[in-house]
Amino acid sequence: MSEALLSALAEALAGLVTEVEAADDEVLDPDTAVKWLESTGHALAGLAAADRRTLDGLFRAAALRAPEGPRRDGLLRVSEGFGLAGDTHAADCGAALDHARRLAAVVRDAGPATPVPGRPDRTLADLARHVGTVHRWAEHLVRTRATTRVLAQDVPLDPPADPAAYPDWLVAGAERFAATARDADPDAPVWSPGADPHVRHYPRQVLFETLVHLADAELAVHGKTGPLDPGTAAAAVDHFLTDAPYIPRIAEPVSRLGRDGAVLRLTARDTRAVWTLTFGGGGFTWTRGSGGAEPTAAVEADAGELLLLLHRRYGADEPCFAHTGDRGLLDDWLAAAAL
Repeated sequence: MSEALLSALAEALAGLVTEVEAADDEVLDPDTAVKWLESTGHALAGLAAADRRTLDGLFRAAALRAPEGPRRDGLLRVSEGFGLAGDTHAADCGAALDHARRLAAVVRDAGPATPVPGRPDRTLADLARHVGTVHRWAEHLVRTRATTRVLAQDVPLDPPADPAAYPDWLVAGAERFAATARDADPDAPVWSPGADPHVRHYPRQVLFETLVHLADAELAVHGKTGPLDPGTAAAAVDHFLTDAPYIPRIAEPVSRLGRDGAVLRLTARDTRAVWTLTFGGGGFTWTRGSGGAEPTAAVEADAGELLLLLHRRYGADEPCFAHTGDRGLLDDWLAAAAL
């Protein structure tokens, strides 16, 4: 594709986005606008880091070709609105470290022997050891650019003998992972257990896993989770659905659901994100947005609540969830997709 064509397409897309964002409610239904922009943002989020940087440059160049005024200002905001501005890879590394520190603080203040709800065989010390293992395993894979699977048991972990020291050990591993991943090329190939065999997979994987286990710790100590950033939670739902077909513990039970043609829709009240899952062909496919067939079943809640539902930290009967349609489909999916 020629540079002239790329530039023209980027300018057209940026102009369309700007018009959609500026349109009056009487001209364009706000829900339709949000769904369109969200679907576009999801497609752009799947680009490699280098492609995202290129598109950011093309959007900015298109803006600077416009005369000064409100339209140029709107065009300059397009990259920011789609998260193309800045280094998202470094931001993911920093967020993973921040959540690890928060988890360590909860464990340190509560005591390592505190049991984890729903897991009577697991304590906060076990949780800290597990997350610390994940950080060290991911750091090893990113640093060595492993091309085949490496088991965590084959990575030097050196956990402390005293469980009370696990929080500091967890933070040390998180700092090492964040530094290694931040210095690595996000587009460099490396084995991954999910859909994206590149370095960029790991900061997001570690961030989202740490986020869920931070919720575990907060539930253990406070009986409720702290606030989950809606955008991060929605991105974590994307990540879960993208990787689920590559995880045998999920893919195999889902293949046996026998619900071909059924459609499950998840809607986030706070971000207005919509995920539509269609079952069939021995698995499922999913898209962002509510287009296509009417859902067989639907559930609505905040993005963080939906994330914790998918990870079975919340039950579907919690009052935060609003259901419509065939509740059995949701229950079947949750049972099959349980990690």
